[in-house]
Amino acid sequence: MTVIDVFAHVLPPKFLQQMQALNPKILDNFPYMKNDLLTDLDQHRASLPADHQQIISAVNLNPEDFVDSDQAAELCRSANDEMADLVRDNRDIFPAGVAMLPMNNIPEALKIIDDQVANSDALVGVQLFTQALGQPITASEYEPVFAKLASVNAPIWLHPVFDTHKTDNELTFSWEYELTQAMNGIVAASYFRKYPNLKVIVHHAGAMVPYFSQRIKYIQSAENYTDFQKFYVDTAILGNPQALELAVDFFGGDHVLFGTDSPFGIPPVGPTAVIEQAVNDMAISSDQKQAIFSENWQRLRN
Repeated sequence: MTVIDVFAHVLPPKFLQQMQALNPKILDNFPYMKNDLLTDLDQHRASLPADHQQIISAVNLNPEDFVDSDQAAELCRSANDEMADLVRDNRDIFPAGVAMLPMNNIPEALKIIDDQVANSDALVGVQLFTQALGQPITASEYEPVFAKLASVNAPIWLHPVFDTHKTDNELTFSWEYELTQAMNGIVAASYFRKYPNLKVIVHHAGAMVPYFSQRIKYIQSAENYTDFQKFYVDTAILGNPQALELAVDFFGGDHVLFGTDSPFGIPPVGPTAVIEQAVNDMAISSDQKQAIFSENWQRLRN
């Protein structure tokens, strides 16, 4: 059985060079990105266990945070072309990739979805972050992106970033809180009802939602509770089979996808083995485990 990791990261080398041309020390602000597995294809390939494939998305080196709207669009288009080529040249390990969008240029972002994602043989969706330019991803100016992606039936990969308004950000808990807030914002904005084809894959097993599902049930509306269950989530919580069982219990066995956040989390090659063991240790059927490892992704794509 081929295991498909739906949330693994790369840093396309040409894109990195373009960003370093803007600021040679740009990675000093993101020391975790100084990881050869992100940029060196040979090392990345060698780090993968046999019969494993990855849906690849870029790390959060987002052009809109550094350049104006026109240049951000150009950088995103170039990076997306590079990502698509990476997929096409390495189909045995990368069956698909995920595009990036310039969130300071929404008209161009919508064109990129049409030009580089819809009907693409390599890029199957886009990665959005919980914040963009200091605003929640559910800010009204970003809603056309959700509408467009629903219309072309392309999933969103929802990845956390820090809220820059806060002074106490840290990796253990802050990103999970930001994911939870973004999910709550998507539900509160009724996006799943406005855009019935919308598909959102949430990193880190849906963050706080599975553990506080009864608070959602009794504090929010029945419609909101149902909408929360429409998210897809990955398994990237560095193990913990009991926590993953809660995710399956809340989101449903068909909405949990194997994802690792590789190569991050557990040095030197990422947490694939630990997370795979956690799925195997879950108190669910072998058919449900197989669905998590590959079949749910295949169904999501159809």
